[in-house]
Amino acid sequence: MQTPLAFIAQRWTPSPRIVRRAALSAVVMSVIIIITGGAVRLTGSGLGCDTWPKCTDDSLIATAEQGFHGAIEFGNRMLTYVLSAAVGWAIIAARSAKPRRRSLTRLGWTQFWLVMSNAVIGGITVWMGLNPWTVAGHFLAANALLTVATITWVRVGEGDAAPKPRVPAPVRKLAWGIVGVSAVLIALGTTVTGAGKHAGDSSDVPRMPWDWTNAAHVHAAAAWLLCGLALAMWLILRVVDAPDDTRARARDLIILLAAQGVIGYVQFFAGVPELLVALHMLCSSLMWIAALRLALSLRERPSASPEIPSRTPEMAAL
Repeated sequence: MQTPLAFIAQRWTPSPRIVRRAALSAVVMSVIIIITGGAVRLTGSGLGCDTWPKCTDDSLIATAEQGFHGAIEFGNRMLTYVLSAAVGWAIIAARSAKPRRRSLTRLGWTQFWLVMSNAVIGGITVWMGLNPWTVAGHFLAANALLTVATITWVRVGEGDAAPKPRVPAPVRKLAWGIVGVSAVLIALGTTVTGAGKHAGDSSDVPRMPWDWTNAAHVHAAAAWLLCGLALAMWLILRVVDAPDDTRARARDLIILLAAQGVIGYVQFFAGVPELLVALHMLCSSLMWIAALRLALSLRERPSASPEIPSRTPEMAAL
């Protein structure tokens, strides 16, 4: 008996452009769900719905009594279904591609399970009254989804053969070092958020047990380290005459880091206004995507499928 995915794949062959757009939709929705999750916290709507999976003990949806905050929190929950639809589209498109690429399908299903697990983490966060540690875990799980979605998007444009390096090994190690520092930077950002303002609700929400300004200084130090590594990468790629697209990835990362740094310092000295925090979160997601794309661009994976032979004169006569 055929599975629904096999049934669809047998009757539909998407073009490479459709598969890539499906993968990109999952990336876009992963960024949107991070930003809207931040909006829930920044508007003090984290407990706009009293419980989970219902919005109240007696209602699946937000009620009039819950007002603006209930609408914001419930709206973010509904966006999870849009995200699931985007991931589902990516899975269907990857499964239906010809020839079949099991690696893409596995990446798609990994996204699905990350969405499901993060929904549960979000519910636990509500049950625990916006405990800052679960809030941080919720955010990091969303970034894990963004990671897999970005890798899937990149892999759609590649083959499944063994990767071939495009630059020397030390340069590739530096790129993955940049990815590692970027991950640390994002994690340190949660320590600033968890100890600082915008706890997510107007009630007395516990904070992480340290001064948020000290956490911000450590976060900034990591950001300066990342900027130095990104600049070094851009210069090294020019020295080793790396392909143009790889150098463009390094340039994009530097631009995003510069924008992120300006926003970060302005928001710190301006008293952490909500709009700048939201922009900082957006730049964080774009920076993470740029770091991953840079590292992945340092190798190529040609198609493992044999090339279609050239037409012979005899074939042309047919």
